[in-house]
Amino acid sequence: MRLPPPEADSEGPNLTPVIDVVFLLLIFFLVATRFDQEERLVSLRLAEIFEARPMVMGPDELIVNVSKEGKYVVVDQTLSEKRLIDLLHDLKTKNPDSQSVQIRADREVRFKYPLTVIGICKEEKLPYSCTVLKKRRK
Repeated sequence: MRLPPPEADSEGPNLTPVIDVVFLLLIFFLVATRFDQEERLVSLRLAEIFEARPMVMGPDELIVNVSKEGKYVVVDQTLSEKRLIDLLHDLKTKNPDSQSVQIRADREVRFKYPLTVIGICKEEKLPYSCTVLKKRRK
C-alpha cells in the first residue's frame, strides 16, 4: 500500500488574515476621517509662539479667520462685522449649549479685529478660544 506524501511543513503562521484586517482598518479610518480642513486652508502667517498646541475642532466649533487686512473669513466667505454678528447670533440661537468659536488671526493684524470677535462672542455668551501669541526672543 502506498502512503500519501507528507504535507509541507509551514514555516510560520499564516499572515493572510492579519494583512486583510490591517487593510480593512486602514480603509475604515480613511473613510471615517472628517475632512474639515477648509478653514485651515486660508492663507495666514501665524505668529511664532513658545508653546504650540494642536488645533482640534469640536463638534460644533466655528473657525473665524482674521486676515492681515482685518477681514473676517468664515467657511471661505469674507464677512463684514455686521454679518459676522448676525452669523454668531444665529448659531447661538440654533445651538445654545454646544456652539463654540475658534479665532485665528494673522500675526500682523491690528489687535482691534480679533478683539472685536472676542467682544461679539462675549456679548452672545459663546465660548471661544484663541491663543496668546508671543514673539520669540532672539
